[in-house]
Amino acid sequence: MHPIYLDNAATTPLRDEVRDAMLPILQGEFGNPSSPHAWGRRASARLEEARERVAGALGAGRREIYFVRGGTESDNLAILGRAEAVRARREPVHVVASAIEHRAILEASAIVEQRGGRRTLLSVRPEGTLDLDGLERALENRPAVVSVMTVNNEVGIRLPVEDVAERTHSRGVTFHTDAVQAVGKVPVRVDSVAVDLLSLTGHKIYGAKGTGVLFVRDGVEVSPLLYGGGQEQALRPGTEDVAGAVGMAVALELAVGEQESEAERLGGLREELEDRLRGGLSGLRVHGGRAHRAPHILNVGIPSVDPQLLLAGLDMHGIAVSAGSACESGGRGGSHVLEALYGPMDGMAAIRFSLGRHTTGEDVRRAAGATLSVVSAAYGGAVPA
Repeated sequence: MHPIYLDNAATTPLRDEVRDAMLPILQGEFGNPSSPHAWGRRASARLEEARERVAGALGAGRREIYFVRGGTESDNLAILGRAEAVRARREPVHVVASAIEHRAILEASAIVEQRGGRRTLLSVRPEGTLDLDGLERALENRPAVVSVMTVNNEVGIRLPVEDVAERTHSRGVTFHTDAVQAVGKVPVRVDSVAVDLLSLTGHKIYGAKGTGVLFVRDGVEVSPLLYGGGQEQALRPGTEDVAGAVGMAVALELAVGEQESEAERLGGLREELEDRLRGGLSGLRVHGGRAHRAPHILNVGIPSVDPQLLLAGLDMHGIAVSAGSACESGGRGGSHVLEALYGPMDGMAAIRFSLGRHTTGEDVRRAAGATLSVVSAAYGGAVPA
């Protein structure tokens, strides 16, 4: 039987439309956009057309779009770049973030703290409730930036970015959101939600790896982290990846255009998978199950099973899933997201199924059956039910 890929929150396959848009640039239109000759002018035109298309898909202005090399760089530039801009004004630097942010945010904010700034982490409850009282207290100190992700990458919880945006703007504070797992799954528009900084990456939406975007609202100060050129309005120097930018634009337009119908389809498949697992396993815990969730992620806890054995067993069935974020180099340490939501995960195997545009109902049924089979083997042949 064909293998089943249910790790789309880690990365996605390149869409044919994206590849076809990138190929002419990779194969022939190789000019440097900064060069004054015909090759350079053609490359520059391609780059600016891609910027315009990304801006249109997000409801942004063209000059508010900066091409970077992925979501991690985008997050780092938002946090550290914003902190440096405030530090340059000789003002205290304070960063506020939710406790379930991607490591790119948490570690960047920790660096701010190491450099003499402050960091405040806001708790999140399993039902998706953010500590808004803690946010209000933090806003009294006029932080440099508040960062709350739109959709959590491990459990799919949707955080209240609209509310956070209103609260931060009422205090004149800069707001950043990591929308890497959100775009194409839930509506993402910077002209309807007052975010100041927004991060995206291409490889979560069937684009190329190493492509990303940072949206910077006009008037928001962000300092560069790299030096040596004037590209991307001097915020992200270095010769631009024109093919990557073009691919990013195509992937984003397709994701935004298909978002509503795909969200409905994926939500139905996720519910079927969840129902089948609940029906076959007692003690199953659906992480974030009481929260408002994005449609493509199902993270479950299964008691008394080694998570690595469960992953290996599913892999032997030809089913690819993960134990959490793939951005932590396959480490066996516990998930900071699940620990922030539930405390220590002793004796609980956490598995993330993340569905994508190629996922079918048959895939979901096979994945559920294989999971029950692997757990049954772990229990010595008796599936707890």
